[in-house]
Amino acid sequence: MNTLLLDVSAWDLTTDALGNIAVATEPYSLSQDAASAIKTFLGEAYFDTTIGVPWLQQIFGKNPPLALIKAALVDAAETVPDVATAQVYFTSLTKRALSGQVQVVSASSGQPSAAPFSVVNPMGA
Repeated sequence: MNTLLLDVSAWDLTTDALGNIAVATEPYSLSQDAASAIKTFLGEAYFDTTIGVPWLQQIFGKNPPLALIKAALVDAAETVPDVATAQVYFTSLTKRALSGQVQVVSASSGQPSAAPFSVVNPMGA
């Protein structure tokens, strides 16, 4: 499945060589969608306030075990259609921000892919 390609540093739309809105294709589109699911705060999606990671409720400023954080992020990544398995790796973790990489495997093709993610606490520390 295709999705709009997001610039990894700004996590915003980007353009292709012709100036059109760029599109991500499989397998990268799957890992980018998993990273987007990880970046979604619980209650943020107005169309379904039950989806998202409990960043403010259970993670930022709470100092939970790394295994709990990792499990919550894997659960979020595995909600993406066609994700068979997901693994999460941290590159930076503070009380205010978390960065890392999500690696997923497609259920339909078996292809692996990876995408970076970064989440910052909008409430401060």
